Amino acid sequence: MYYITLDLEWNQAYAQKALAVQRRLACRLRGEVIQIGAVKMDSKMNICGSYQIIVKPKYYKKLHRHVSELTGISQEQMDVGTPLPEAAERFRKFCGKDFVFLTWGPDDIPMLKENFNALEGNIIEDDFLKLKLENIFNGQPFVLTGNYPYNISSQIFFKMLDYKDLIPCCTGMIQKEVAERIAAGPGSKTYGILSVLIQAWYKVEYLFTVHEHVFNPPPKVKSAVIRMTRNDTTDLGCNEKLFKQIVKTTFNQRRKTLRNSISPILDKNNPLSAEPIFNKRPEQLSVQEFVELTNKVEDALKA
Repeated sequence: MYYITLDLEWNQAYAQKALAVQRRLACRLRGEVIQIGAVKMDSKMNICGSYQIIVKPKYYKKLHRHVSELTGISQEQMDVGTPLPEAAERFRKFCGKDFVFLTWGPDDIPMLKENFNALEGNIIEDDFLKLKLENIFNGQPFVLTGNYPYNISSQIFFKMLDYKDLIPCCTGMIQKEVAERIAAGPGSKTYGILSVLIQAWYKVEYLFTVHEHVFNPPPKVKSAVIRMTRNDTTDLGCNEKLFKQIVKTTFNQRRKTLRNSISPILDKNNPLSAEPIFNKRPEQLSVQEFVELTNKVEDALKA
């Protein structure tokens, strides 16, 4: 299966023209596609092709000045563009037979629906955090990728962990600080809850940094593209629920030693807390050391 990351540009009409067109078509057409851009990736998220074409609009033929400023597309380019039916057919051939569409953001969804009626019923528009992922693609594994909303990216990755057996690979763009946190190793100041929980199940690769100036308007933060691929772990070798609890509890007081930070779970007076590992802080422990700690704590709690 191929994954097609799609990015559309569309022309918006001036208000009077838009009303006239929508009355004539008896449907809503907020924008008309004027450029189709896409990157094709294989099942391992390796880029294996790209596609870009300027589309000649049928209805909104005058390029809106804001669209021109934002996209860099000129009226002249649009006037000699390829008609949408032909551009769509070329794009279909580029996609191949076995593929899934991905978009960079929610704005492309209504444009897909309004410009490509044939896709109706094949576009999933929903809140990812509320979706039952086992019902998507008939319960078959799928790659999770996107330009993730920065304010909920951590929640998205926690949900990915809940469905780790369905998601063999996750890739996309997130805030640079979050990407560094996920990829960080023991001993780093950025090493934390996300680092441990994700690295327990996935190999994390920080691919590259995306600087502010490539966006218009430029954001106040840098971004980064990462890739997370399921590792060979099928069982942590410990109580997974307790493992998560220990990781989250100890990192919530990361400046304290484990003896103190783990006290909501294991009393300081428990004989186990005298062991040397409890003199360390949580960021000093590897994933495997957290697994070993979980087993020791579970045994101590049962004693």
